[in-house]
Amino acid sequence: MIDLITNVNGFINGIVWGPVGLCLLFIAGFLMTTRTKFFQIGHFKHWMKQTIGAIFSNRHITAHTGKQDRSISQFQSLCTALAATVGTGNIVGVAGAIISGGPGAVFWMWVMAFFGMMTNYSENVLGIFYRRKNSLGEWSGGAMYYLRDGLGAKRGCKKIGAALAVLFSCFCILASFGIGNMSQVNSIAGNMNAAFHIPNWITGIGLVLLSALVILGGLKRVAAVTEKLVPTMVVLYIIGGFVIIFGHIAAVPAAFAAIFRGAFGFQAVGGGIVGYGIKTALTLGFKRGAFSNEAGLGSSVMVHSNSNVKEPVQQGMWGVFEVFMDTIVVCTMTSLIILTSGAVNLENGTMISTAENSTLVGEAFGNMFGPIGPMFIAVSILLFAYSTTLGWSHYGSKAFEYLFGTKATIFYKIVFVIMIFFGATMNLELAWNLSDTFNGLMMIPNLIGVLALSGTVAKITKNYMARTFHGSKETPMYSAFDDVQAAQLADTKRRKD
Repeated sequence: MIDLITNVNGFINGIVWGPVGLCLLFIAGFLMTTRTKFFQIGHFKHWMKQTIGAIFSNRHITAHTGKQDRSISQFQSLCTALAATVGTGNIVGVAGAIISGGPGAVFWMWVMAFFGMMTNYSENVLGIFYRRKNSLGEWSGGAMYYLRDGLGAKRGCKKIGAALAVLFSCFCILASFGIGNMSQVNSIAGNMNAAFHIPNWITGIGLVLLSALVILGGLKRVAAVTEKLVPTMVVLYIIGGFVIIFGHIAAVPAAFAAIFRGAFGFQAVGGGIVGYGIKTALTLGFKRGAFSNEAGLGSSVMVHSNSNVKEPVQQGMWGVFEVFMDTIVVCTMTSLIILTSGAVNLENGTMISTAENSTLVGEAFGNMFGPIGPMFIAVSILLFAYSTTLGWSHYGSKAFEYLFGTKATIFYKIVFVIMIFFGATMNLELAWNLSDTFNGLMMIPNLIGVLALSGTVAKITKNYMARTFHGSKETPMYSAFDDVQAAQLADTKRRKD
């Protein structure tokens, strides 16, 4: 039975994370980039100023008042989203891409991130535009809502939109227990055992107790924790990374040269072995890039939709920054740590070190900092992986809410917390592979929605640009609620007639 599940999963995974899925991902990013007139380049200064540049002015701004306010700040929404995206993929995923695809894989990660910025932007714009308030007064948004209310509002697409929304929610819940929970916790337990000799079951109990306090407390508590955890873990990792890179500063030009040579299959021949070809580098780069920043999966939009912002484009710009920070900054940092440490032959792209995945990065830190290096990476993985678990607990909760209602989410949260213990103590190779597939399956309905509603994103962006840069007095496009409701009433009237 296990063999059958493994084979079926391998076949599906080869589709959703193979040429079909990755081409769809690339097409969506390319289309949204062109339809927004290369927003990520043309307005680089503007979106940087409106995101990272505005942290100290808007991180505590609240657009609603009263004790029942359940919205979170834009900075908190970014941190919660980054908590789920900046994870083990930024260490383990990058190392795996270089080991399997050579240095050239890094270039294709950059390409995927460049277009992924606008995919993530589009998801967030649609998330704000089609979001709704639940019975607790908390914003609920995500792919399921713009599939149902956006795609579903188009003529003849009502049932298609509703069906895709349900499929997306189901795949999201399944993925949240795997990649968003057990697989992350298993990485934490394994590294804590290796670095500090702490038994897995003790790590599991500790994480269950800590997670119960945070996750069962709701989004406000998750956001409050990630608001402090994410900047700390990213800054510490970047500081450590800069120390290593500057310690090997002479190797940086050769590292970049190896990346560009490997990306186009121009590696030198040495010892009868030709460097990795363009196909392997491209495939691994695209896959690991998408896995790292999650642009196109429709995941982070579920927390971005909880932001107190009214302007869809404003939250869209945070989505651009999210991908930029995750891949262009953190993943590039990991790549340079590995490539400048002597672990890779920069002439032909072949591995010198025999270390694998996270231990490859730990080896680089160990060479610079001694025994404390691997411990630093173990703690980094602890913070990265645990923050991912917190972020995904919200994603799964929102998908569960869409299917079963707001009150039912407490059952999901309890099960999610319990599964953390099993994640720390189980062998999860099959669970990881299954979750990877479910993550890819989330991508398909989400990208269908993004592509179908690309015109809506373009109109909202044009409206924002006209008001912001050209002083236009046209009505802001903040929410589609009235338009969707009108469309639904019109549809009901047509059926009666």
